[in-house]
Amino acid sequence: MKFSIGVEYALHCLLYMVNTETGKSVGIRDLATFQGISETYLSKVYAKLSKSGIIKSIPGVKGGYILARSAEDITFWDVVEAVEGSEPFFQCAEIRQNNVLLDKNNLPDTHTKHPCLIKVVMLEAENEMRNYLKNKTLEWLYQEVYNNVLPKDMEKATTEWFNNRK
Repeated sequence: MKFSIGVEYALHCLLYMVNTETGKSVGIRDLATFQGISETYLSKVYAKLSKSGIIKSIPGVKGGYILARSAEDITFWDVVEAVEGSEPFFQCAEIRQNNVLLDKNNLPDTHTKHPCLIKVVMLEAENEMRNYLKNKTLEWLYQEVYNNVLPKDMEKATTEWFNNRK
């Protein structure tokens, strides 16, 4: 399992939107420039975030994007699901039923009535990861970065950079 770079793009760029001044939006070009990433690819990621209701587009010359929900209500899982889709990571093809020793027309109960243990373990692991990511919000990320990681002068410079773009 591997998340696309779109998940990273989304989380980093959403982080910069948390502290946007009321009434202001953030443009794709500014986010891409600030992060040094592809504007084209970020636009595709933001279309998915918009469709999922995480952000909303503000039209017009000074338009851009704003968070559609509060940062406390946007989880890492919301972002993963918006960017990657909602399909389970593991798809069991029931290959155990293809065993050459079995009669395909008369499979034993062990191969039809009992769940595949590999599938059970893989789905349990996915659920653990999903639950963990549901407990990490954009607000949590913002607080961690701005209170524990980023120096105050860098925080101020970042905020000013985005606030002065339009």
